[in-house]
Amino acid sequence: MQPTDEEATIVEKGNVLEPYHLARRSLASVHEPVDPRIRPSDRPTDEVLDESYVRQLTDLVKHKHPHDHEKGTSEKGSQGESQNEDHETIYVEFEENDPRDPMNFTRARKWAITFTASFFSIIVASSSSAYALGDDSMIRDLNATKFQATVGLSMYTLGFALVPLVSASFSEEFGRQPLYLFSGIGCLLMHLMMALAPNIQTVIVGRFLAGAFGSTGSTMVGGTVADIWAPHERGMPMSLFATMALIGPGVGCVAAGWIEQNPHLQWRWIQWIHVIWTGIFVVMVPTFMKETRSGVLLTRMAKKLRKETGNHHYRARIEDERASLRTLIYISCTRPIYLLLTEPVVAAFSLWVGFAWGILYVLVESIAPAFMTIHHFNVGQTGTVFSSMIVGCFVGLAMQLYQEKLYTKYAPVKGPEARLYSACVGALLFPAGMFIYAWCTFSYVHWMGMVVGIFVIMTALFILYVAVFTYLADCYGIFASSALAGQSLCRNLMGMAFPLFTEQMFSRLTYHWGNTLFGFIAVAMIPIPYVLMWKGPAIRASSKFASQTVHKQ
Repeated sequence: MQPTDEEATIVEKGNVLEPYHLARRSLASVHEPVDPRIRPSDRPTDEVLDESYVRQLTDLVKHKHPHDHEKGTSEKGSQGESQNEDHETIYVEFEENDPRDPMNFTRARKWAITFTASFFSIIVASSSSAYALGDDSMIRDLNATKFQATVGLSMYTLGFALVPLVSASFSEEFGRQPLYLFSGIGCLLMHLMMALAPNIQTVIVGRFLAGAFGSTGSTMVGGTVADIWAPHERGMPMSLFATMALIGPGVGCVAAGWIEQNPHLQWRWIQWIHVIWTGIFVVMVPTFMKETRSGVLLTRMAKKLRKETGNHHYRARIEDERASLRTLIYISCTRPIYLLLTEPVVAAFSLWVGFAWGILYVLVESIAPAFMTIHHFNVGQTGTVFSSMIVGCFVGLAMQLYQEKLYTKYAPVKGPEARLYSACVGALLFPAGMFIYAWCTFSYVHWMGMVVGIFVIMTALFILYVAVFTYLADCYGIFASSALAGQSLCRNLMGMAFPLFTEQMFSRLTYHWGNTLFGFIAVAMIPIPYVLMWKGPAIRASSKFASQTVHKQ
């Protein structure tokens, strides 16, 4: 019997119902969206649904038509085949309150997963900036130039920018947990390679690959949070993630400054410390994490049903856009960029957070020479200055707690735009911090003036960062990983580019005029959250992707 639009039948195994069931639904009764660029004719056929990607890749390499093997099957006779073609595709879903559904995990499990993923974030964020504090000893030991050392800083963010274009969508095929484990092991090995590097070229390559593996700790955590927390619950988990990601540069630089100050440790031990912490994360993944991608879990169950029943019409809704290797590659490589270029919400927030991220790396690159030149700090004292970043993040977290109260109050009326109250404040704080920092860069102004500027900048950056992740997650639902990968591309490309011209710019414009220029650019971006507060619902309603999740808000 085929299920109707008004009812769902239960998948049975023999005559005994399983402890937890899967609902069967017809095409008309299924509402989970897929990429709107996928036409019905692009859906994988039942015959290729369980075909391995190795087989499909072999067919592509041999220039064999991907459906050639179907012809032989269809020519075997019309009797059994025609009967199967008459049957409608049956989509499997979790039953309500099914504990296998990641949304129904216990709160203890959800927080364990969130903390483990966020722990990876602080490790990779710390590594991104701590490297810069070891420049002097690395340049001396490896006979490198200052520009080569700066290239190593930028290569890390280049890896962050490019790899998520593929990894974000591959996590939707193979699962989040395997990708976290693979990325953690890769990141550990790259830090080990840098710790033992005999020359600067090895360090630069290691930095790029460490960023590539570590990008999972930045771009996939937002998707993981969206997998297991309902929209009204995401504020605190996203705040934890943002706290870890943004205090990472401060924590890394504070520690690295004093490691560099010790002549028995210096730059190699900055890398060894990250080897140790990444090793701890690798152990935590299988211990505390479970698979959170519901589409992956349903796909596994659908495959099991097809195998046990012999009925190839069972499938998970998400298989409609990813069972074909050709389609998977197409979606993986194009959807984040497509969203970045065609979705005004993604484009606007990406530009804003990208500029802010570039400023963060400008600070990482310039704070040490600025304080050493203007106030004659040593490298250990300079590293301690970065503690102002940590304090700024915690103040931002306190503001986010109030933002959550506002969201709870106004979400029924405002929808996702209720996430943006704090962002409107952050838009004003960001240029204010830039101007404070810029006009305190004089020897006759107490060094605390510059520290206050850094503190205000980081408070604003924390608010902005949380707003981007929570707002995009709410707006784009199951497409959140791709939307976040798109903004990550823009954000990290700017993070890569800004340090490359920081030293030259400040040598020409001085610290106060160079940072003043950045402050005026930040002023020009103030309207972004205000426009989204005003026109956000209309913009989302016209979006092919965001409009599919509006009904879920």
